Amino acid sequence: MNISIDISMYPLHKDFEKPIIQFIRALRKSSFYIEENGLSTQIFGPFEEVMAFVNSNIHRSLLEEKNCVFILKIVTDDRSNHEPNY
Repeated sequence: MNISIDISMYPLHKDFEKPIIQFIRALRKSSFYIEENGLSTQIFGPFEEVMAFVNSNIHRSLLEEKNCVFILKIVTDDRSNHEPNY
């Protein structure tokens, strides 16, 4: 089963940009399809593989950042080619 995950990261300190950039760069190094915008990053692929990859990267970020919030929205199916038709 393929999934789509929308990820937002909020480090709770003044120098918030650096950890976000590091997290996004780690996602870019994957073999998964990634989309970025000014509010969040989306990653698409097989459930087990994407979840393991995202889990390890979130875990690393949480160990490095004292106060950090992650918001995840997980959708079944690969929505990378979704075009609204409404």
